Amino acid sequence: MRKYHMINIIKHKNQKSDLNNNSNQNKGFFTKRTIKFLTLITLSTVMLTFNACAKKTPSKDSPEPTPTIAEKEGTTPISKSSFKLNTVVSITLYDSEDERIIDEAFQLCDYYENLLSRTKKESEIYQLNEKAHNSYTVSDETKELLTKGFLYSQLSDGAFDLTLEPLTSLWNFGSSEERLPSPDEIKEALTHIGYQYLKLDGNTITFEKDGMGIDLGAIAKGYIADKIKEFLVSKGVNSAIINLGGNILCVGEKPDGSAFKVGIQKPFKDRNETIAVIEIRDLTVVSSGIYERFFTVDGKNYHHILNPSTGYPYENDLTSVTIVTKESVDGDALSTTCFALGLEKGMKLIESLPDTYAVFITSDYELHYTKGFKENIKIVE
Repeated sequence: MRKYHMINIIKHKNQKSDLNNNSNQNKGFFTKRTIKFLTLITLSTVMLTFNACAKKTPSKDSPEPTPTIAEKEGTTPISKSSFKLNTVVSITLYDSEDERIIDEAFQLCDYYENLLSRTKKESEIYQLNEKAHNSYTVSDETKELLTKGFLYSQLSDGAFDLTLEPLTSLWNFGSSEERLPSPDEIKEALTHIGYQYLKLDGNTITFEKDGMGIDLGAIAKGYIADKIKEFLVSKGVNSAIINLGGNILCVGEKPDGSAFKVGIQKPFKDRNETIAVIEIRDLTVVSSGIYERFFTVDGKNYHHILNPSTGYPYENDLTSVTIVTKESVDGDALSTTCFALGLEKGMKLIESLPDTYAVFITSDYELHYTKGFKENIKIVE
């Protein structure tokens, strides 16, 4: 297997803020549990590779990654990284040298964190979780993301459930407090879960069951990535890479007209060992998997993707799912949704959606591509 020089920009096991620490499909980055995982690598101009989140927490003092980017005549690509959303956020501009654009994009991360964080007391999601039993009115942005999460909960018949917070708070994946809850604790938490008990009436949100809680982690980073792309384009940027700790979004193509290359990491292997490399233009690539965010009790591994029906991790033959699509918020939600649904149902769902492709990796390291993937996405190796 060819190895590439890599720059690790991933969510890590011991992250301690609510952002990027969600445990289940709905917690990808706003609590202490879930993981979406990718790793940025460089190959010639730019090479990206996926990773399920590593077990060590990225420190604010860690060296910032500096991608190797080929220069275009007249313009020197710039790249900056910052520790935000409890992960390393990296933005590379290929057709602009204005660093202020990246700085403003980082400010957008802060803005949305202050709206969508589950643990920041001033955030709308925190206030929602505290007050929605009596109804609570949220901003248009929060309503937009809640609506998207609700739709995916419906689409998956609850396999993706944005109200899973009471359960994932027990497991605490990715924190120093992660543990195997007792059967009684899990049974109790399950009584407070159910997207169908979440009422959305315009901007007014109501919980129709006591003890409910919202966690937008599995879709929030994708949502923010999309918003950053909109901002970059509004500033005249048409060639860029946005990496929100693993959610990779490519704006346009490279200045020379070539595609960006994205490597999919081989599960349970070194981060720079890829199992496939694809080329994309103006698309997003997001993965979910089980082999980085987990702990072991009595010889059994417990991973972060929890089943809202049983309260325990999903047990199927999958190790990861990678989604390629236009909107990162959709890739974010679909990667975990399809993992939860399993190989057969997950592939059927993706094949029912327009301009959406996926590759499923099973425990035997076999790659299962959805229909149309190879016809529309170039596989380099």
